[in-house]
Amino acid sequence: MPVPNPDALKFLQTRRSRPAKTLTMPVPDRDTLMMLLEAAARTPDHGKLEPWRFIVIDRAAMAQLADLATARGTALDLDAEQITKGRTQFDQGNLAVAVIEVQRASPKIPAIEQTYSAGAVCLALLNAALAAGWGANWLSGWPSHDRSFVAQAFALAPNERVAGIIHIGTETSAPPERPRPDIDAITTWL
Repeated sequence: MPVPNPDALKFLQTRRSRPAKTLTMPVPDRDTLMMLLEAAARTPDHGKLEPWRFIVIDRAAMAQLADLATARGTALDLDAEQITKGRTQFDQGNLAVAVIEVQRASPKIPAIEQTYSAGAVCLALLNAALAAGWGANWLSGWPSHDRSFVAQAFALAPNERVAGIIHIGTETSAPPERPRPDIDAITTWL
């Protein structure tokens, strides 16, 4: 017989990301963050390839990334609203972890499975932070997908890309519940 863990199930059924703009100080200290990263690294990883790594972004680095987003947005001739949106996640952040997908050559593990694993790490880190009592949010945005930005910001290799940026901090307000999928409408039974 399975042994249920009702607290864990209740957490998963009620979890809710916190908007990054509502997260403030304090943020997890290094030891606490390492514990969260260890939890995230327990993600399914077919072939044990570890197709992901972490880059911790502190407050000082956030300011540099905000300036880089503005410069890159200007170089791309983006409109002011797009530039501001790309800059804002770094302007408002105090601590974040960039989860970097690392595509590894493998005769057995397709690239898509490595991508899924990196996405699973993002969700695992988000959930670990929330379960530990922190506010957290998974963001990306145009800077995360711009090769020039990520090469300058994170020194990514050609086989790497940003899977997500997980902002972590103290929540200042709980967001309202939002509509959830109609499970009956999206479920097929065979």
